[in-house]
Amino acid sequence: MDGFVSSGDRPKILVTNDDGIDAPGLRALVQVLLSTNLYEVLVCAPDSEKSAVSHSITWRHAVAVKRVDIDGATAYAVSASLFPSIPDLVISGINKGSNCGYHIVYSGTVAGAREAFINGVPSVSMSYQWVAGTSNINDFKLSAEACLPIISSIMVEIKNQRYTERCFLNIDVPTDVVNHKGYKLTKQGKSYNKPGWRQVTSSTQGGRVLSTMTMDPNPEVCAEMDASPVSGEHLLFKRHVRETPVLEYDTDYQSLLDGYISVTPLDALSPADIDCQAYFKTLVPGFLESSSSAL
Repeated sequence: MDGFVSSGDRPKILVTNDDGIDAPGLRALVQVLLSTNLYEVLVCAPDSEKSAVSHSITWRHAVAVKRVDIDGATAYAVSASLFPSIPDLVISGINKGSNCGYHIVYSGTVAGAREAFINGVPSVSMSYQWVAGTSNINDFKLSAEACLPIISSIMVEIKNQRYTERCFLNIDVPTDVVNHKGYKLTKQGKSYNKPGWRQVTSSTQGGRVLSTMTMDPNPEVCAEMDASPVSGEHLLFKRHVRETPVLEYDTDYQSLLDGYISVTPLDALSPADIDCQAYFKTLVPGFLESSSSAL
């Protein structure tokens, strides 16, 4: 593959995420990769949580960079990769919460992989379906271990210059990762936790929407994190989840709920369905005529 650089004996994997450099999902993924003793692991992540920012970029000002200690890895807390060489693979994750359906559009985790793909570097986004009260921090390590066969296979394909340049992968691991049913090739569905706005009288009222697009079940934490002074001349509105996803057969979210590790190839393009192309093929020629008759 053109543009790939691997110095030394071990291929380079760059790990990033949107949950921040200290996120347990990122730390678990890095440690599992290092434990294989097969890869040189680089880490480049924001210094704090940036969930649901998608492709938000730093454009108009300089980026501050700080080296962070992660045993066995070269790590920096920044918002873009500043390493001099090109990694063989970029892995974005492991995100706290699944990224399926329309949530993929908002996801900073998926955007990290998509950004690498746009720049010609093979990439994977990884998310774990965190459920408050059921999941625990060790599930991130188990998720990373469950995805190692996928990563290993990709690295072999890259080494043999057979890996596709036409897509990147989005992987979602089910809540009960220990008893997952295996890997399932899926397609992006249309599942979406529809958020709404609710008027409140204070910034501590009404709960808080988590990065997993669910409501925080701990009202005390919500009050502590959301408390902030607001001018009396302003009306206050807070996000809340008002509708749950509609399930679709054989898609990413449905497969995840069925207990599979969902493996979804994605592209950076957003083409409409072929039916839409056919519809506008007949409509577009009439635009000029309609415009002229309106004058």
